[in-house]
Amino acid sequence: MRLSTLTEVTTSPGRQRACIRGFTLIAEAADLGVSARKMSPFERPSLSPWLRRPDEYDAIVWSHVDRAVRSVAHMSELIEWGQRCAITLVFGMSEGRQPLVVTPQADGDAIRRCMNLAYAAEQESRALSARLTSTHEALRATGRYGGGLAPFGYKKAPHSSGVGWCLAPDPETLTVVHAIVDDVHSGLSLVAIAHKLEAAGVLVPRDRHAQLQGRPTGGRRHGRDFDRCRWTAGSLSKILRTPTLMGHRVHRGKTVRDAEGSPILIGPPLLTEAEFQALQDTLDARSNGIHPQRRATSLLIGVAHCAGCNGRMYFATRKAYTYGDYACRASARGTTCAAPAAIRAGWLDEYTVSRYREAVAVDGEVTRERLLRDGVRVTVAKGRSGGGPERLAGPDTSRLTFTVGSSHP
Repeated sequence: MRLSTLTEVTTSPGRQRACIRGFTLIAEAADLGVSARKMSPFERPSLSPWLRRPDEYDAIVWSHVDRAVRSVAHMSELIEWGQRCAITLVFGMSEGRQPLVVTPQADGDAIRRCMNLAYAAEQESRALSARLTSTHEALRATGRYGGGLAPFGYKKAPHSSGVGWCLAPDPETLTVVHAIVDDVHSGLSLVAIAHKLEAAGVLVPRDRHAQLQGRPTGGRRHGRDFDRCRWTAGSLSKILRTPTLMGHRVHRGKTVRDAEGSPILIGPPLLTEAEFQALQDTLDARSNGIHPQRRATSLLIGVAHCAGCNGRMYFATRKAYTYGDYACRASARGTTCAAPAAIRAGWLDEYTVSRYREAVAVDGEVTRERLLRDGVRVTVAKGRSGGGPERLAGPDTSRLTFTVGSSHP
């Protein structure tokens, strides 16, 4: 099952379960709060591990096509996978009609019906997105709060016009914001500040928002449930870099301005312009260096894992170097890795593609989606320090473990 937005009054998960008839249910993959328009079934946290283990079941059931996909391309990918792996795909239909069953031997009519329904779901999603975009543009122009996660330091309050909502300082987190700014100016690193906030039990923005809404804190990340989310240097940087601290309405990281070029305010400022600029100057002074351009999505995200903590490795730029690394990001998740691994990204990309071609005998471009679909996993152990020029020749493959199509935790 899948649900784009999870709320307290949501009944959709229950309705989706009710459509499972005529099958023995062995497991349930629930991706709640996941957009089918943006994320392929092969990328969803709960469903994707099952798609990599097709030998463990015979069919997958969704209550409707739009619970599975909202993209013609994703539907085509799903049908191709079902035919290749001998899995039956079942989509419930509205108004009590018989489910649409797509067996591995399905004829063209069944596949055409699936593609037509996927096309309709995609168009519906685009229309809904356009309406929401228009609505939020109007709200931005008037400085009204459109809902969602309130910026840290604020909480929602009635708009002065008497219509809708705006943001007002949250007394509890306002003091935290000022304390964080003071710590930055005192020379503490963002990692140290994150540890300090964790030790004090301060809730992250997402959990504070949930608390104000009367909802439970925490959530699910990479298939794991958490009672509460953790502070990281990355989350702190987002808070400290946003012009929202000056009360500005922000869209895609930039201040929204009126016809005269003045900032549209969404609430009283937490910092003056001078205080905000001084904060940016302090942060900028810590990040000088030459950075290679970040890749939109690195090839091995979700494929490369650290042997020390079994967590994903992510692409990281290196100051004053033209290349980057895949590195363990346990600290960014608010946890500690006993043996954090890192390896030059280009080396690991080449190694993985080479091993994949040997294992699968595939031609053409090797994409991240293809690696994830085939269950490719590369585990990297921590390397040793020191060494001579030979270390620049390429990766130490004794640190690397490559598997295809395995059942991974």
